[in-house]
Amino acid sequence: MLSLRFFIENGGPIIWIIIVMGIIGLGVFFERSLQLHRSRIDVTDFLQGIFNSISRGNVAEAKLLCEDTMGPVARLTSIAISHKQQNRETFENDLNEIASAEISRMERRLSILSLIAHITPMLGILGTILGILSSLIAMQAESPMVQTADVTPGLIYGCVTTVAGLVVAIPCYIGFYLLVIKIDRLILDMRHACTELLNFYDKFLGGNSGSLLDVQPGESSEGAVNGENV
Repeated sequence: MLSLRFFIENGGPIIWIIIVMGIIGLGVFFERSLQLHRSRIDVTDFLQGIFNSISRGNVAEAKLLCEDTMGPVARLTSIAISHKQQNRETFENDLNEIASAEISRMERRLSILSLIAHITPMLGILGTILGILSSLIAMQAESPMVQTADVTPGLIYGCVTTVAGLVVAIPCYIGFYLLVIKIDRLILDMRHACTELLNFYDKFLGGNSGSLLDVQPGESSEGAVNGENV
């Protein structure tokens, strides 16, 4: 059975590059996965708590709730509370800018994982070509009395680097798309939060007759942020 020692002994310098990149990719995946997992909250309950606090005139409590809650929705809500005195158009534009910044924050270091997934198979192919080239040079040097021992090391080298590249690349591809799914879910939460915050602005801060107690998560808003804005 093939072991890590076998790969290290027969993979040359390329195997070390692939191993280092694999370790980096693993670290990025776990760091991003943990961060995104902590960012998931029950948006409906969170916004209800914010609305209830402000309806009692306790804006400080609402801000404290945002500070104690992790994730892009909480940060979006906190800044929205601070910008509540602006006109509606400016308020909506601020929500879109904040949402875009939060998306960039969630996608941080994700490109590293994608880069590793693309580069490691290429490194494996490079090792294969170098291994075949080494075998051909050995065959030329020993011709016509070529022995198996003359060409085997080069072929093993090529196979080892190719396998190592794929072993690292495949999990990186899977990890990348798992993180993309997590980010997409958080973006949906942010869209829902933007809808409710605009609804809150229209009914409570916009001077309409409704009170904040009438603003319940789940109500529709004509000014809601659509998928293209977030």
